[in-house]
Amino acid sequence: MKQDYKINALGESAITIDFGNLIDETINKQVIALFHLLQQQSISGVRDIIPCYSSLTIVYDPLHAALQEDFSGNYTFFKNILEQSIKNMPVKKEMPAAVIKIPVCYHQTLAPDLNLVSAKTNLAAEEIIQLHCDKIYRVYMIGFLPGFAYMGKTNERIAVPRKEMPAPLVLSGSVGLAGMQTGIYPLDSPGGWNIIGQTPLKMFDAKRQNAVLLEPGDRVQFVSISLQEFNNRRVETTHHSS
Repeated sequence: MKQDYKINALGESAITIDFGNLIDETINKQVIALFHLLQQQSISGVRDIIPCYSSLTIVYDPLHAALQEDFSGNYTFFKNILEQSIKNMPVKKEMPAAVIKIPVCYHQTLAPDLNLVSAKTNLAAEEIIQLHCDKIYRVYMIGFLPGFAYMGKTNERIAVPRKEMPAPLVLSGSVGLAGMQTGIYPLDSPGGWNIIGQTPLKMFDAKRQNAVLLEPGDRVQFVSISLQEFNNRRVETTHHSS
């Protein structure tokens, strides 16, 4: 386990361990391994454990009877748990997950920012699509919205910054680029990522047994589909979820 980390209190009910502000697959694997180890311990008083790109946060009940009598004690209690967990983390090679294929239609009617990305990168739309589909992406974390998977890294040739002015409405299923990240909006929402396509899949469905389609550590590859196939699969998805 990587030993270069910082542990900080987040108010009176959370604590974070931070391995550095990086998009790094090795560090993220360590974060996910720590996440699973802490889950297995079923620590009394813990409300949530949140893995991110290169950090992990434990949210706890500051008034839980099993914890210390004051907030300072709570911090020490969980700091010790984190340090011991890291110290005792077994060295285990993460088995590569199966690649999940995500169909994406890059038709201009579903890709409002594809021309903008083309202008910023000096690449034709077809080249951007090819580069976007060529890579297998790691899901680093879930956040922002239920089921929003932050994935990376993209080919640096299609890396573009977030839009200066977020769009007031980005449709669910929209596939975006921001820096060297790519992601899929699971719900209609405002958003500042550059939208280059849309998937007919529902990334979040509260009615499903597994409401979130992707989890941290998953591997994803995008597959280009036609507008007709997108429409057909959208109808199927809507029918099955209704």
